[in-house]
Amino acid sequence: MGLPVSLALRGPHAADPDDPAALEAWSAVMTSLRGSDALLSTWREDSWVSRLDRGEVSLAQCPPELAEVLALGEDATRDSGGAFTLRLPDAVGRVRLDPTGVAKGWALDRAARALEPLVGTDWCLSGGGDVLCRTRSRRTPLWRVGVEDPRDASRLFAVVPVGNGAVATSGTTHRGAHLLDGRTGRTARGVRQVTVVAPTLTEADVDATCAYALGPDALAWLRQRPGRSGLVVHDDGTTSTFATPR
Repeated sequence: MGLPVSLALRGPHAADPDDPAALEAWSAVMTSLRGSDALLSTWREDSWVSRLDRGEVSLAQCPPELAEVLALGEDATRDSGGAFTLRLPDAVGRVRLDPTGVAKGWALDRAARALEPLVGTDWCLSGGGDVLCRTRSRRTPLWRVGVEDPRDASRLFAVVPVGNGAVATSGTTHRGAHLLDGRTGRTARGVRQVTVVAPTLTEADVDATCAYALGPDALAWLRQRPGRSGLVVHDDGTTSTFATPR
């Protein structure tokens, strides 16, 4: 999926750069992400989702994880009133199956399972700008996750403290007008950037993408999502924050 990935550790398994358990966990994370890439990458002609889109295989012939991801996407389409979509036009205008709005968060959540055996060690896994954090004790400091300024990527717009949870941001700072409103098929308008904090990165990633696609309705929609917090940068440069109970 072309994601830059990094891992930060704090605790007993972070003291030695050659710690066997830490190296084994990192290797397992990368193996999991490579598996997700083979499953979900729309950039690979040989991925399962690309083969499904071309009709070379049926969904029943694909690994069951693909059905899981597509079901999450259908849920997001329903919850957003169609603003989120798994069907996007390619460079020549053909509508194709594209689970990108779900894939990154899901893949990182799945890969992070390999870090759980690192007893007593806090970790922060980052992929493509989205972040998943764990702290093992209430006595340890929270992780501090920086959010880029959508008007100047060299600056931080906000710093979000996270103990156990995930942070995802949707916007057009790095990839241009790639986020579409599934209801119109056109580039989403109304907000510059949406950052969501949620219990899992799948939830944070999907909700940030949905909210961005909803444009002017982003904030109202996010305020109905349980257990979420974050901020919305509107097209006029103003900022709104939100936090909802679980």
